[in-house]
Amino acid sequence: MALSGAELGLAWAAPFAGLLTSIAVMPLAAPAFWHHHFGKIAAAWTLALLIPFALSFGLAQTGGVLVHTLVEEYLPFTILLGALYTTAGGIFIRGNLHGSPALNAGLMALGAVLASFMGTTGASMLLIRPLIRANDNRRHNAHVVVFFIFVVSNVGGSLTPLGDPPLFLGFLQGVSFFWTAGHLWAETLFLLVALLAVFWVLDAWLYRKEGITPTDPTPDAPRLGLEGTINLLPLAVAVGLVLMSGTWKPGIVFDLWGTPLPLQALVRDIGLVAVTLASLWLTPAGVREKNQFSWAPMQEVAKLFIAIFLTMVPVIAMLKAGPAGVFAPLAGMLDSPLAYFWLTGGLSSVLDNAPTYLAFFNLAGGNAQALMGEGAAVLAAISGGAVFMGAMTYIGNAPNFMVKAIAEERGVKMPSFGGYLLWSGAVLLPLLFVMAWIWMR
Repeated sequence: MALSGAELGLAWAAPFAGLLTSIAVMPLAAPAFWHHHFGKIAAAWTLALLIPFALSFGLAQTGGVLVHTLVEEYLPFTILLGALYTTAGGIFIRGNLHGSPALNAGLMALGAVLASFMGTTGASMLLIRPLIRANDNRRHNAHVVVFFIFVVSNVGGSLTPLGDPPLFLGFLQGVSFFWTAGHLWAETLFLLVALLAVFWVLDAWLYRKEGITPTDPTPDAPRLGLEGTINLLPLAVAVGLVLMSGTWKPGIVFDLWGTPLPLQALVRDIGLVAVTLASLWLTPAGVREKNQFSWAPMQEVAKLFIAIFLTMVPVIAMLKAGPAGVFAPLAGMLDSPLAYFWLTGGLSSVLDNAPTYLAFFNLAGGNAQALMGEGAAVLAAISGGAVFMGAMTYIGNAPNFMVKAIAEERGVKMPSFGGYLLWSGAVLLPLLFVMAWIWMR
């Protein structure tokens, strides 16, 4: 039975708010404790929701919510992320890479192009390691990763359903494959050019300020090239499986405790598990070691996001309730494309942007054909808000957190949750205001 958000009060959002506060504060206040026990802390906040929920709504509905969240959201999310992480981690970009402003901006521009074809996760996992390696002898390199998250992990994935999970959900709801490219290309181009220009100015200033850089701790081979190119095949298969699940509709649906599991979704997820195993088997010996590949970032994302997905269930339900729920004042504000953009984007910054997109898609009527026609401005605003503003925090989009984890594992002193928010507020938010003023009115 579906959870009715109209029956829920704001208290049900407390575990989600507590989890967000823990993610924001504890890495600063108690870094060693957080590093060793973040999984337990996330589990505690999850239980803080599930136990009262079971007492209030019964074990049957609690089990239904668990199965729905795992089957429809968390497992597909984690399986896809794991496949892209594994395959991209088996491709080593070698060469004489030195972190100059031109090289850094060039790698980000390449990642932005790749993101709409292989997903923000795939492009991020492919390019973040060579980018970190190119800059690991610079005194200032955290800003490089921050702008990489803006450009590659988010904005670059705004043009196709393959690019970012919210757009894929729209595709599953009936939005045409190239609709977003036709309606968001100008906004995307503006943000990419502006972000890369701001980055180049900042990076060039820091590069000159640093002067002579220390000896490179990971000197690159002189010849540019790829190792582990066999992984391009399973990577392409992963992209094909995602596309297949949105286009092949055999009409066969399995029922798992009230949660529908379409055959195409089952085939996609089994295929992605096979892709992961094939990548591990096919990758030549030594390639992952050169990439300093480890499972720690994937484990961190998997542990934190199961808690995020579960604790935000009542929040999403209350949003979907619209005027009948506690967020009725928000629903009453949805009177223009600009309002849809800022509300979808603002909530995508702290909720996962995929279910947030779906909540506002439904609040706008939920009819893809109508939204692509007379509602085109609203659909573009929802799409842009979910994708672009997923970059505002580390948890707005899954690749953000994964890129942060990889960078920290490689010794980059990344900003805290609040520190990153200062970066996005100072750099990205003003650009979004200008973009929204031009295109979202």
